[in-house]
Amino acid sequence: MAETSVAIIVPVYNEEQQVKHNLQHFIDLEADELIFVDGESTDQTALFLKQSGVTCVASKPGRAIQMNLGAYVSKSDILVFIHMDTVVSKSNVEAVKEAFSQSDVVGGRFDVRLSGKYPSFRIIEFMINLRSRLSKISTGDQVQFVSRSVFEAMHGFAPLPLLEDVEFSKRLKKVGRIACLKDQVTTSSRRWEKYGIMKTVWLMWKIRLFYWWGVSPEKLAMLYRHAR
Repeated sequence: MAETSVAIIVPVYNEEQQVKHNLQHFIDLEADELIFVDGESTDQTALFLKQSGVTCVASKPGRAIQMNLGAYVSKSDILVFIHMDTVVSKSNVEAVKEAFSQSDVVGGRFDVRLSGKYPSFRIIEFMINLRSRLSKISTGDQVQFVSRSVFEAMHGFAPLPLLEDVEFSKRLKKVGRIACLKDQVTTSSRRWEKYGIMKTVWLMWKIRLFYWWGVSPEKLAMLYRHAR
């Protein structure tokens, strides 16, 4: 039987500096497919990726739209969606394959670690991981993964301007078992440090609370942009 194949799909938009800094790391993961999906960047992100010889697909902007396109052009059995500022190891990729050795697993996520050194980040990441483990709902920073067959049956991510990751994981957990891997991935804490830790915590909780109350993602996206 052929080994399970893995596609890493990375949506990008105006990430020139992050791409230059992290590209080799993504290449070193040695996934079966590595697909970047550019959402009409106005900087040199797409040009740099193409000149580097990696697969870069042009897309309309919008993380959900970009990830869906990346899944569509890929051919692998497992789809792994990674943000440009999240660090994943080869052992993480192997952990994804191992998770699918259990027949009832349809997808999953990792525990997340924030890159910053402030002690408050350890509390924040602990709460993120605990909440996700209990609810089986995750965000893109936690590196969401799913089998291709399930992703296609679910028609991928809903084309939302915000919280497409939360909406997807809510639907995914109804399909089958979610693998909440204790292996850690490290995501950048730059947004927390730039806008203030407590301010960012409050904004994230406020957006999540309004979402549960039924406020549309379109209105939440406006709130997110205005708060920045």
